[in-house]
Amino acid sequence: MQDIATPSAKGQPFSILPGSSPLVLAIPHAGTDIPEDVRAALNHTGRSMSDTDWHMDRVYEGLVEDVTIVTARFHRYVIDANRDPSGASLYPGQNTTGLVPLTDFDGNPIWQHEPDAAAIEARRIRFHAPYHAALSAELARVKALHGFAILYDCHSIRSEIPFLFEGVLPDFNIGTNNGVTCAPALQATVLRHCAAADGLSHVVNGRFKGGWTTRHYGKPDQGIHAIQMELAQSTYMQQSPPWAWDNSRADRLRALLKPMLRDIAALDLS
Repeated sequence: MQDIATPSAKGQPFSILPGSSPLVLAIPHAGTDIPEDVRAALNHTGRSMSDTDWHMDRVYEGLVEDVTIVTARFHRYVIDANRDPSGASLYPGQNTTGLVPLTDFDGNPIWQHEPDAAAIEARRIRFHAPYHAALSAELARVKALHGFAILYDCHSIRSEIPFLFEGVLPDFNIGTNNGVTCAPALQATVLRHCAAADGLSHVVNGRFKGGWTTRHYGKPDQGIHAIQMELAQSTYMQQSPPWAWDNSRADRLRALLKPMLRDIAALDLS
């Protein structure tokens, strides 16, 4: 997708493509921008950026009309836009990565010089807070138009990562924090489409129940409904360097996502 920024977003660590439907797509982990001082502190593993949600913007490009898209430009190793800014773990007792990851998803250190608390706070102010201010503003704008807003948080991950989970991840991983973050109709709509995808697997609130974005914004009683979709990268790309787009797989995936997003955008959750 072409990087489109509204005037208010120019020079900011995010881009906004505004739309008029109730649906807002958030893409927090596709960015690859790393400031030079941060890059210098990373080791070779960190500079490889292997945990990027590769091609997420391309996966969702043009699938539904009048959608709002808020995309983080910075890489998750700079600071993770889908983590609690307090640093609290989303999955206590399980292997995961933090607000500023110290390891990659395989448990390998990514830093030559780990950032201290002051550096992390500076990154929160410079990157994390502006991204979420933009996302919050777009959700408020859409809610003012329709009386409600639907946040669909776009993610992807390699399908086999023993450090994070056993076995092979399902193709579609739907997260609503056990039904807390959205109206039942939204979860049911997404589940219906995933269940109808012949030859592809799915799970609801499995290993990924929704990250901080979904849990923070998803307040159905206040008119904001949030759901996370974690796609297995095997559904659309090569899962090793150079992380190449796979046309045949991606075309099939996009053909499945298009009617799902259309039906989500048509929901009346007011």
